[in-house]
Amino acid sequence: MSDEIWIVDDDRGVRFVLAAALREAGLAVREFDASAAVHEALRKRRPALLLTDVRMPGSSGLQLLEELQRQGVGPVIVMSAFTDVATTAAAYRAGAADYLAKPFDLDQAVATVQRVLADRAVLPAPPAAEPVPAHALLGESAAMREVFRLIGRVAASDLNVLVTGETGTGKELVARALHEESARRQRPFVALNTAAIPSELLESELFGHEAGAFTGAQRRVTGRFEQAEGGTLFLDEIGDMPLALQTRLLRVLAGGEFYRVGGRELIRCDVRIVAATHQDLDARVAAGQFRADLKHRLDVVRIALPPLRERRSDIPLLAQHFLAAATHELKLPPRRFAKPALKALAQRDFPGNVRELENLCRRLAVIAPGVEILAADLGTPPSAAGGGDWTDALRHWAAQALADDEADIHTRAREALDRVLLEAALAAHGGHRQHAAAALGVGRNTLTRKLGASRTRRR
Repeated sequence: MSDEIWIVDDDRGVRFVLAAALREAGLAVREFDASAAVHEALRKRRPALLLTDVRMPGSSGLQLLEELQRQGVGPVIVMSAFTDVATTAAAYRAGAADYLAKPFDLDQAVATVQRVLADRAVLPAPPAAEPVPAHALLGESAAMREVFRLIGRVAASDLNVLVTGETGTGKELVARALHEESARRQRPFVALNTAAIPSELLESELFGHEAGAFTGAQRRVTGRFEQAEGGTLFLDEIGDMPLALQTRLLRVLAGGEFYRVGGRELIRCDVRIVAATHQDLDARVAAGQFRADLKHRLDVVRIALPPLRERRSDIPLLAQHFLAAATHELKLPPRRFAKPALKALAQRDFPGNVRELENLCRRLAVIAPGVEILAADLGTPPSAAGGGDWTDALRHWAAQALADDEADIHTRAREALDRVLLEAALAAHGGHRQHAAAALGVGRNTLTRKLGASRTRRR
């Protein structure tokens, strides 16, 4: 492999100016006017990075990209004046490291090449790894260790369990863990969100129905209780169950038998119930919205899941797990979080809890520009989106940094301010440095110098 950057474009003018800019940045460059010449050159050496236009005589840039991917040649940056959704998506789907829309700012193009090269040096492609599970009940905080202890003690029993916690804390994961660690693990685990089923259909969902039981019931259908026979039935959002149906569920829990809707055959069942709710069942009982006797049947053992803001020490572990799972599932290059990014994540409140963190990591796996995810890539946290004085966040950061006896706080704050302003201005003006500099009220050379210094420090 060489240290050369290869440019493939049938437009001599584009090749000339781009090659000149890259050489000025200290990079070795080789130019090609068609894909055929690239294939010939590949017989002797491989480039450190290749930039290719999309529309060229002979093989297109996308065809060249696919062939290079099969040969393990890359990374590849695609360039095109045709920035429609189909072309852009096809380039990334074929494995492009990035996409430059023509006409592009030369400084932006050079910066993109340098970033892709730096990413390759920071995190080379690892050997094939074992599949990463998409979901897991993870945590090392004291609160989660208590959850794990309860699961371990209760799983082997047949006691009904009530799992409580805010939306997105992982209540179904607890239910699955209880099932998988029990003697029922070889039998079905069946989940039903009682809040997602219209009340008039919920009875049939739970207990099934006979043919002709109601309009449209043309055949016998088994319900969730029969489907879960011998296993575990997880009833999510149990607090939203209608009162009339609560009465029937209570009879099943008390006697272990039920009738299908419209049926006369008494059906016995052996099912363990794990219920979950984000609501205060005691308050709903007091308000007459939930039966106290049903609550006692369900709430034999209670496992309370803490919100993510109360287990912040688990956020880095969860974030790295979700990021690895997302890149594996989506067949993307591996990525990692920079330490400041993990620290910034741990300071967020995450009102959507673990589910919100997982969705954020999946989004970053796809849209973050570099292999290393930086704090600036995280975007504005939801808690700050509603406005407020940005100096409050700065004051909070400074107080925390001083409490942690961190060094060079003033220098780091100035550097962060410069970087955020520069990146925001560039984003607002499509990467065009002259326009971004004008918007900030600084000279273009000043912006370029500060941005270069920022990238040097980040490496």
